[in-house]
Order: sequence, then structure tokens, then C-alpha cells
Amino acid sequence: MFYENLDTETLLSHADNTAGCKLSPSGVLYTHSGLHTGRSPDAKKIVIDDLTRDTVDWVNNEGISTEEFDNLYSQFLVYRNSCSQVYVQDVTAVRAPQYSLPIKVYTETAHHSLFVRNMFIPNTHPSFKESYTIFHFPNLSKEPQVIISFEEKTILISGTHYSGEIKKSIFTVLNYWFPIGWKYLSMHCSVNIDLNRENPAIFFGLSGTGKTTLSSEPGRILIGDDEHGWTSTGLVNFEGGCYAKTIRLSKEDEPDIYHACSQKGTMLENVVIKNGIPDYDDATLSENARASYPTKSLPGADPDGFVNLHPKNIIMLTCDSFGVLPPVARLSSIEAVEQFLLGYTSKVAGTEAGIKEPQATFSPCFGQPFMPLPAYEYAKLLKVLIEEHSVNCWLVNTGWTGGPYGVGSRIPISVTRDIIKHVHSGDLANSRTHLHEYTGLTVPLLDSIPRKILYPEEGWDDIEEYKYAAYDLISKFTLSLRHSVTSHDQNQS
Repeated sequence: MFYENLDTETLLSHADNTAGCKLSPSGVLYTHSGLHTGRSPDAKKIVIDDLTRDTVDWVNNEGISTEEFDNLYSQFLVYRNSCSQVYVQDVTAVRAPQYSLPIKVYTETAHHSLFVRNMFIPNTHPSFKESYTIFHFPNLSKEPQVIISFEEKTILISGTHYSGEIKKSIFTVLNYWFPIGWKYLSMHCSVNIDLNRENPAIFFGLSGTGKTTLSSEPGRILIGDDEHGWTSTGLVNFEGGCYAKTIRLSKEDEPDIYHACSQKGTMLENVVIKNGIPDYDDATLSENARASYPTKSLPGADPDGFVNLHPKNIIMLTCDSFGVLPPVARLSSIEAVEQFLLGYTSKVAGTEAGIKEPQATFSPCFGQPFMPLPAYEYAKLLKVLIEEHSVNCWLVNTGWTGGPYGVGSRIPISVTRDIIKHVHSGDLANSRTHLHEYTGLTVPLLDSIPRKILYPEEGWDDIEEYKYAAYDLISKFTLSLRHSVTSHDQNQS
């Protein structure tokens, strides 16, 4: 049986007490994704065809032949037709009509159909005609598979119950078509704007850097928390919902997200429940616990998802667990592009299996796994837009100070919020600056930041240890940028 475009209420009823799902009295759906509690990067493959052969970055993306795709596609069709129940949602991505992408999603579970309804824009118009089709059948295979055909406009997903694979596969599609089709920049970022709708800001950042938290801030309007396009007229959100990390979620520090997590129709994925109450501090199921909810669940979120203005500020977030970077630095357009190509953050012990100490992570464009084109294609577009619209650019460190992880402490969120406030107001752009000796970064001199945080070396007990850590990290930056250049040259050839 095909269940087409069931509403949220009905999907919650269908999902309740099915495998891995439980509905709370308030209408929040708790789910567990089983073995895979995050994306499976090695599972994603792009079909090599006439569209992709000379455009996709095959250094950083894995290919699959059209013959292999056709064989898999046949298996998916047979499986779909043999399922006792299939849930179908007609939705669109990109919240500006002129760029919208209509998508039909087939899945075998009610809670994944709810996820699709939360994360995209439901579309029940009688003339709906999909541009892309997703076949999402987690139980079809034992190993994760995410196969994208740009020519056939089809996505095949199996072997994993982790919901994020659905949204990121469409993001990958948009990261191909936005630059190729319209010559516009697609971005892994959040966007918000002031209440007067005059001062938009872009937040780049990898998972765990605070991108969702800092953009979902009281007193500003959230346009979107994860995926956007920068067009000739302004900024547009790709999604209709948010997929926020909830591990150690705090009502005091993140009131809007905390509120959204309690709303009817929200799906909490891999969140531990104790006595009927979510325990956001318990990472037993996963460090990657998530909440899926429509953007409208956030107080004051923008109903349209686009703003016909260009950003005044770009904030590049990093969580430096080595305790080296200052809390904020001003970037020139060239430095901003370098940071964009680096996409630096660091993982701390416990975030992934096998990580025992801080580990530097580089993901060009702050989202390399979702970028089918060479990173330099996105970087060139970014540089032109920054310079054309005179955008102020900032590197903001939300990581450690006074020493590395295990010795120092996390920069207080109150300090980071104060920095962001001064970015929005324009005060930081007009402040005096200091060239930081050990990182080469230009640091604004903000009186409200404690000196031992503003000058990170002063918070360490041993300055020589700090100097070594700084040298080591900047060396990693240099090597990563060199790798980007090499990858660019290989793609050119």
C-alpha cells in the first residue's frame, strides 16, 4: 500500500511503537537509527555520465558506472513494489520559487516520511511534478549505499536508518546545480537577519562549532540553519526545517532550539529518554543525537526562507580544541577564501570511535562530503561575492582557551555571543586591531573579552608549549591548503 502525503498527525500515529520509535504524550517522536548514528561517507557514490564526467571532482568523490546504477535501480524498484507499505511525500527544496527543486520521496518507514516533511516544504498541489526522486529503503541492503544520478535525477539510499542521508543527498544535488546551472554559490551555512531585516549574516561552520546555536539567537530572525544559496538578489534557504545537534543541549544557552525540541511533530533521533524525559547530556546512543523540526517551530523564524539582501558579515566558525586560536579574527577577502578552503575545526576525545586526543579536521567549503564540484569552483564564487558586496569576514573560535582539551576550558558561550553581537552592530569592524604574533591573524581589540582569552598564549601555564602547539597547527593549515591546490591541479588536468 502506498501512503501518499500523509500529514504530520497521521505520520506520528503510524510511527508510534514501530521498530525504534516511541511517541511522547506531547507529540514528540523518539527514534533510534540503530547501527548507523551518522552519515556513512564511504557509501556515497555519484554516477559517471555525460553530465558529471568532466565536471565532478573525482579526486574527492567516488564514481559508479551507469550499468551499476541501472542494476541497483532495478533492485530498488522491485523492493518498492514488494513492500507491504510505502510512504510517499511530495516536497520541494529551495524556498524561492524560481529556484525550487520538486522531489518525490519513497520510504518504507513513517518516521522517515515525517523527517522529509519536517526538513523540506510539503507540496500537495495537483500539478506537482517531481524533478528528482529519492528511493529510501533502509532494509534493502546490509551495508549503507547512497547513489546519486544527476542524469537520471534519481537518488538511491539503503543500508542505513540515519535520517541525515536523505537531506544531505539533496544538498549534494543542489551543490551541483546551483553553480553549474545558475552560476550562484551554494553554501553549507546558516543565515539570520536583524528584526528590521536590514543586516543579514552568514555563519559557516562544521558540526559542533555552534553554527545552529549561534544563528538561532533571540532578537534575530533565522532564515535557515544549514543550507543556503547566494544569488544575484540575496540569500535563500534550501530547506523547510532544522536538523539540530542536541548533545548537551542547554535551555539557558540555546532556548529557541530547546523550545523547538518539545513541539508536536519534532523527531528526536538517538536522544536518550529517561522517565519519559530527554536527557540531552547522555551520549550513550550517539554523540550525534539530533532533532528534526520545521523551521516554524522556532520562535520568530522567517516564514519565507529568503532575504533579498546581500550579507554584511560572514562568520566562519571553528572549534579549536588545541587552545591555539584567538576567539575572533578579522579576515581579508583572500584570508576568508583560505579559511573557506581549509574548513578547519577539531574533534575532541569521545566524539567518534578511536579518537583519544584532539584531532584537526579539514573539510573544504565547510562541507566537502556534499560538494560534487572542485572546492576552488565554490571558492572563486565566494571571493567575487565578498569583494563585490564589501562583506566583512570573521573567524570566530568557539573551542578551547587556556590550554588544549583536557587542560584548558571551552570559551564561554557568553563571550562568543558578545563577539557576535559586536559583529552585527558594526562595532568590531571599527575597532582597533592587533596582529597576533603566533598565528598571523588580525585580532580586534574588544574590551569585553578577558585578556587571557583574547591573547590565548597568556592563558597557558607554559608559553613554550603554546608556541609549539601554535606552530604545529599553522603547519597543518599550510599542508591542507597545499593539498587543496594539488587537488585543484589534478582536476584541471
